[in-house]
Amino acid sequence: MDIVSPQNTRVKEWAQLLEKKHRTRQHKYIIEGIHLVQEALRAGADLECIVYDGEQGVPIELAGLENPLKRVEWVSVSPAVIAKCTDTMTPQPVFAIVRKSKEPLQSLIAERQGLVVVLDGVQDPGNVGTIIRSADAAGAAGVVLGAGCADVYNPKTIRSTMGSLFHLPIVEGELGALLPEAKAAGVRLVSTSLQAEYSCYSYDFTQSVWLVIGNEGKGISDITAQLVDDAITIPMQGQAESLNAAMAATILLFEAMRQRMG
Repeated sequence: MDIVSPQNTRVKEWAQLLEKKHRTRQHKYIIEGIHLVQEALRAGADLECIVYDGEQGVPIELAGLENPLKRVEWVSVSPAVIAKCTDTMTPQPVFAIVRKSKEPLQSLIAERQGLVVVLDGVQDPGNVGTIIRSADAAGAAGVVLGAGCADVYNPKTIRSTMGSLFHLPIVEGELGALLPEAKAAGVRLVSTSLQAEYSCYSYDFTQSVWLVIGNEGKGISDITAQLVDDAITIPMQGQAESLNAAMAATILLFEAMRQRMG
């Protein structure tokens, strides 16, 4: 089908997904660009429709990626419709509407020797997206987002994940309830602290470990801090006082990966 007018009812619904309240109400989100749509198709994400610029046709990179088991509607639209529904200054010629999936916490807790990243109030969408991407690269079992984090379905967060949000479970919830449940199942909660006695390079990451990454300025909340089992530090030789949240998470994830591969 072809949609030309930005005033079309469906177009208005798609454009609403640029705002969090509408993503929550519709249980859907929007992804922009050839790369993200490719990753979503390859990963078997629950796509409602793929919308492309009718003047340019279906991008050649997406040809042949249709999953015959999952019926996805392909919609041809005008450039004006693309512009209305995208968040970037120079819109790419395709976007897709994805239905949110509900990831169960139990699957992460049940993971033997699972490596999970927990975000506690990480507010920058770029940091949240980069941490999800690093967790994917390091083979983590999943990512848990507590209250106060940037919305994982924000277009900026999604772009920063570079498609990794389709590769591993992402659970959202209240850390005050989730973390005690994980601890009861034998998970060790670890966070970074400048006063910690352990170096991250001497810590045993081969056990079941959840890495807790706190807010960029304030660190982890008081409630979370009371639940943490071990504090570790990332040794630094230069004069920087601390590391960006995504950098710190990435260093810990890759040290855990190194130990687990060894």
